[in-house]
Amino acid sequence: MSEALSLRPAGEADLADVARIQAASPEAAQWDVRDYLAHDFVVAIVNGRIAGFAVARRVAEDEGELLNLAIDPMFRRSGIARHLLRTLTARFRGALWLEVRESNSGARKLYEKLGFKEMDTRRDYYRNSGERAIVMKIHS
Repeated sequence: MSEALSLRPAGEADLADVARIQAASPEAAQWDVRDYLAHDFVVAIVNGRIAGFAVARRVAEDEGELLNLAIDPMFRRSGIARHLLRTLTARFRGALWLEVRESNSGARKLYEKLGFKEMDTRRDYYRNSGERAIVMKIHS
């Protein structure tokens, strides 16, 4: 990536951009972005513009869960998701879990490259499609 990339905690002023990115990412969970403020919520900034976000939560002392991750379509395949994920895995010592759509092969490949392992599946996980989720985990 030739542009300057930085990460920072997200705030209320970022919610409109996060909602726009989430809406442009049908493969991502489509949750109320205001709920993200209660969790570990990070935005990626490229040249002053929000290019992506990730949100995770601690579920136990040694476990976290990636709730959502999405990158603005014009910034995809530029390393932003990798950077967000590495930052989150460093914050969550122990296991970090996630669910990913079975059909989202690009995300699954990225997670595998970063060390996530497929652990299980959840049938009919996505209400809008009935698609299965692949449960993945990394231990950091």
